[in-house]
Amino acid sequence: MKFLISIISICLTVLLHVDILQAQQVPSAFAAPVIKKVEKNERAAFQRQFSEMIMTGEGFQGNTVIDNLPTTEIRARLQKVYGDPTMRLEDFIGQSNVRPGNSIQFEYWFIVNDSIPMMVLDIDGPFTLGMVYAGSNRFVDMMPEIKRTLSRALMNVSSMGEFQDVFYSPERNEWFNVEYKNGVYKTDKISRPARFNNLRLN
Repeated sequence: MKFLISIISICLTVLLHVDILQAQQVPSAFAAPVIKKVEKNERAAFQRQFSEMIMTGEGFQGNTVIDNLPTTEIRARLQKVYGDPTMRLEDFIGQSNVRPGNSIQFEYWFIVNDSIPMMVLDIDGPFTLGMVYAGSNRFVDMMPEIKRTLSRALMNVSSMGEFQDVFYSPERNEWFNVEYKNGVYKTDKISRPARFNNLRLN
């Protein structure tokens, strides 16, 4: 009987030890995603690394605080947390096959947990709320938590980052200077800047 009790005790100890090891070794699904911005000089490497992945908006449908903020304010928060955008309208100058859909105010590209591509961009420049999100279709189940993590990072700032962008609206056929400086948001209609003369967006 004592021998049987000893065997049972040993087995329970081994099982408990295995459970602890497994808990230590399995990546935590509850750990906050690590979101790293792609810099301008890293765009080509990003495109090569994720060329086989399909980007989708699926998984980002859940509402967060930033979805209800003016896009101009979100842009200032992004500037504070991540610095300059990965892409702005002027980055399309000199590129071929530019379409009206490329008429962005800003794009931020990210790599999440060193392996998941994600992008956020404006919907209609400064004239709406929220942003457009896109991520890899292989990781749709992770997108809600990634979006919540991004929202928390943007909402935790105590001050906004100053920026100045140029936005062209194909629907309005008008150009705008969009900025946040000295605590003031401004969207002013402007003439087409000379540096954009060779950029065809409609």
